[in-house]
Amino acid sequence: MYQNLLFDLDGTLTNSAEGITKCVQNALHLMGIEEPDLKKLEVFIGPPLRASYMKYYGMTAEQAEEGIELYRQRYTDIGIWENKVYPGMMELLGLLKQNGFRLGMCTAKPEVFAVRIAEHFGFNDFLVDVTGCSLDGHKWGLDTPEKKATVALVGDRREDVMAAHANGIACIGVGFGFAAPGELEEAGCEHYAATVADLKAFLLAK
Repeated sequence: MYQNLLFDLDGTLTNSAEGITKCVQNALHLMGIEEPDLKKLEVFIGPPLRASYMKYYGMTAEQAEEGIELYRQRYTDIGIWENKVYPGMMELLGLLKQNGFRLGMCTAKPEVFAVRIAEHFGFNDFLVDVTGCSLDGHKWGLDTPEKKATVALVGDRREDVMAAHANGIACIGVGFGFAAPGELEEAGCEHYAATVADLKAFLLAK
């Protein structure tokens, strides 16, 4: 079974809905677009911002870049902390480390933000690696098919499944994040855990 686990951040380790949606809402406002429904903006959680601006608001690549800059103006010091760890997740990380798992974080978020969040919440006590936008198995010496078979990415969106498969590793989809019903199964995740408790039971099953 999997002894090397890479955890997605938003929607997997933490519930970051408040910070991300409010920062998108503010960026849209500054661009002349009013979106009062934060729930509608949860589609921005997980995928790269650029693609989401273009998909959901019909922006050009240039407009999307402006949206990213405006997003980060609020996110850097405010939105980043409008965030909370999912109940039971810290306990799970501790148990996994105690049981010999090697743990890391990977996220589409810029690494500078991922590192700050990991430090703030104390994830560094459990993780051997925190990286943004990278699943480079060479960093862990997991660059052969046999070694990659010991690795799984734990994530909550189809993009996590796609990233895992693009790098030759399995994906454990979690249902407590922001995926639409059936999204993870349709994307082809190898395993599915509806809750943190289910994830714990699966990973620690003897």
